[in-house]
Amino acid sequence: MSFSICTTCGVQYLQKLGEIKSCLICNEERQYVNPAGQSWTTLEAMREVYSNSILHEEKHLYSITTKPEFAIGQTAYLIQDQGFNVLWDCITYLDEKTVGKINGLGGIQAIALSHPHYYSSQVEWAETFNAPIYIHEDDKEWVARPSNKIIFWSGESFELTNGITLNRLGGHFKGGTVLHWEGGNDNKGILLTGDIIQVAADRQWVSFMYSYPNLIPLPASKVREMADKVKGLPFNRIYNAFHRVVSEHADLAVQKSADRYIKALQGTLFNT
Repeated sequence: MSFSICTTCGVQYLQKLGEIKSCLICNEERQYVNPAGQSWTTLEAMREVYSNSILHEEKHLYSITTKPEFAIGQTAYLIQDQGFNVLWDCITYLDEKTVGKINGLGGIQAIALSHPHYYSSQVEWAETFNAPIYIHEDDKEWVARPSNKIIFWSGESFELTNGITLNRLGGHFKGGTVLHWEGGNDNKGILLTGDIIQVAADRQWVSFMYSYPNLIPLPASKVREMADKVKGLPFNRIYNAFHRVVSEHADLAVQKSADRYIKALQGTLFNT
């Protein structure tokens, strides 16, 4: 079936091509409608143009990115942990070659999402790999293609498997979630953040935003709350949604970045 896919955000809808005119995700101040206008595609049409690149990032961690870049251009990650594979965030494009490579790595036992901008074609992935999708209930309203594969979890944390935990930070979206992988980076810990916590250009700092394309910041109180929520998690490394990595002392980078962000909002970081 030719389910409609928004070409700006990459989210797949339940409606067929031609049955939908506007995108729930893009018609909202955290995203945007393409200045050239709303347009749609399907997975079938995409298969004439796109392919996926699967790279080994480090032990038991792979990245999955679509080439050429499509929609937001995010990266998904496949985590291997004691026979339990988690797809963190999702990309729109999926084909038989991708399925074969992932099955060769052990398949997918669970899919977890940071926030609605990366819902993409999550149901296609879930049905292909027979895997449940975990989304925080606070972001339930943004699901564009409902499915019985989706599990809406609640509260501030949810353990997917021993050593892999979802943590709600809020911020960019009310249900904004990061994934803590205790065994990652040789047991020093990895935090996969989507862009709930965004890695800065120098890979030494991070940042936090309500809207990235529209440059709307978060309140100082929310940034402090987010930083406090990850303070107790042991992690040395951060991977964001755009192949940016804070490779060492990422836990300290989050705290010093939150301090800098708050000082900037309060007007004490600089004079201009």
